[in-house]
Amino acid sequence: MERSQLNDLMAFATVARERSFTRAAAILGMSPSALSHAMRGLEERLGLRLLARTTRSVAPTEAGERLLQSLNPALSEIEGGLEALAEWRDNPSGTVRITTFAYAARMVLLPKLPAFLLAHPDVRVEVNIDDGLTDIVASGFDAGIRLGESVAKDMIAVKLGPDLRTVVVGTPDYFKRFPPPETPYDLDRHACIGYRLTTSGGLLPWEFEKDGKEINIRTSGPLVANDGDLPAAAVRAGAGLGYIMEHDVAEEIAAGSLVQVLADWCPAFPGFHLYHPSRRQSPPALRALIAALKM
Repeated sequence: MERSQLNDLMAFATVARERSFTRAAAILGMSPSALSHAMRGLEERLGLRLLARTTRSVAPTEAGERLLQSLNPALSEIEGGLEALAEWRDNPSGTVRITTFAYAARMVLLPKLPAFLLAHPDVRVEVNIDDGLTDIVASGFDAGIRLGESVAKDMIAVKLGPDLRTVVVGTPDYFKRFPPPETPYDLDRHACIGYRLTTSGGLLPWEFEKDGKEINIRTSGPLVANDGDLPAAAVRAGAGLGYIMEHDVAEEIAAGSLVQVLADWCPAFPGFHLYHPSRRQSPPALRALIAALKM
């Protein structure tokens, strides 16, 4: 079999699995138009229609399904053989592309990624900072890092740290001027420092839960910003209440320079998870990075 024929068969299997030329092209590292052209060429050589195309979807025909039944075991064996060879290398190598959001990059990658790169000189890591929920398959990423509640069910998720909590805090001087809120509904009488989401442009709602009851509060106050440092500085100056990750203010709460309120309305939620597509085996470079981030 010619190499071009094997490439086309592998490309066909990818399109059939993903049910999308766009997603398959991203995985294969080629343009959707080039992939579509290759599939038409394969169908012409075989004299059979393998893919049923519409404007919104693509799916294998009956003949395509029959071909897949023969291809999948062979392709899985080839993939397994290549991955087994990778294990013979002394050091993992290759490029790992990751997408995440700014806070996760600061909390998860910043403390550990530099040391990982020094320990694995043959691995190249590309990090894309994006506050939106990127489709890692369609965009060609190997993995993403998000909060656990944001990870799709069909992904393999690896927990990278403990559960997190968002807390409401203000300075002692602020609470000399305003009585502490007893319920989230009291926040409409307070100056609340807001955060504007960079993706949707909307204000981040303050989310609360108690006794199974969930409440989302739309707050207002003297400052709204799409950067976390400015709101935190305003809160520390006493300009208003802040809705801030507990990790970022734990020392100040313990020292008394910030006072936490509504603590019983702020439960923990799943922390950072690295997730990647459900594949039989991950590349060695990605496995090495996951191991380093879990430490």
